[in-house]
Amino acid sequence: MSRLIPIRSSRERVSMLADKRTVLTLLALLLLLLTAFVLGACLGSKWESPLQVLRTLVGYKGDSAFVIGTLRLPRLVLAILAGAGLSVAGAVLQGVIRNPLASPDVLGMTGGASVAAVAFIAFSDGDLSIRWLPVAAMSGAALVSGMIYALAWKNGVSPIRLVLIGIGISAGASSLTMFMLSFSSITTASKAYVWLAGSVYGASWEQVLTLLPWTLLFIPLAMTGARHLNVHELGEQVAAGVGAAVQRQRLGLLLITVALAGSAVALVGAVGFIGLLGPHIARRLVGPSYGGLLPAAALVGALLLLLADTAGRTLFQPLDIPAGVFTAAIGAPFFIMLLLRHRRQ
Repeated sequence: MSRLIPIRSSRERVSMLADKRTVLTLLALLLLLLTAFVLGACLGSKWESPLQVLRTLVGYKGDSAFVIGTLRLPRLVLAILAGAGLSVAGAVLQGVIRNPLASPDVLGMTGGASVAAVAFIAFSDGDLSIRWLPVAAMSGAALVSGMIYALAWKNGVSPIRLVLIGIGISAGASSLTMFMLSFSSITTASKAYVWLAGSVYGASWEQVLTLLPWTLLFIPLAMTGARHLNVHELGEQVAAGVGAAVQRQRLGLLLITVALAGSAVALVGAVGFIGLLGPHIARRLVGPSYGGLLPAAALVGALLLLLADTAGRTLFQPLDIPAGVFTAAIGAPFFIMLLLRHRRQ
């Protein structure tokens, strides 16, 4: 019995084969994400029934509509969008660089976005719309990414050299961020410190609508490049030998990564290790082929950040712990384990 499912459009302009196990895994992840979404909307200082959550989702105005629809739902949706974007960015980076340690935060991309975003918060004084914040963060991420790539180049890019330079640049970006905060007002600094920890606290529908276009545009673009990532995994010489435009494809994929990571970091802060954890978990579930890996990474990343934010919001009431605390607690040991395994290889 074949494990592949043919998928064709009506005029057969689009045709592909999908692995049955991958399709079932994606459906299971989607169901798990929807369950966590409804449960997250129920949990809080006051328990709301799943029925009340579903009624609010379809527009019913009840006693709990404000709590669920204004306070909880934007936070959950923003966590899903940001987690999916960061995880897909990490998966694309790991494929382009061919390094399992690659992720937006480890390579300093998040640090560059943080510098630009904190500068925007500190010096704009509310004169510019929040919708320009992703543009500022992406500019910082792109600048730092270009700097790291240039410094790592020496007759090619060594994966270990790229990671080490990225860690160094990330530390420098963190120092620059702290320097700017020391000259900011107390109000601005307090907001920025919460943002730097990585938090979905105080999310609004305006922030959701700000991030939504970037996520809906660049995640599908990343998925259209899945076949290029599969070829790049074979190595630069093999990819060039089969006719791939390696440098042009690599540049396009890196720009997609900058857009996804920069826009997510701009609105939820420097949430660490989602871009590292998500792709590795997805790879264990669906295998190494990027056709299934990228959608699985999006679902896993969304689920990770959603669960981390829900835990921070509910486990230590009345305190609201930033989601980045939980992702770092899991991601830091995981990164060390990967580093030790890579060193042995």
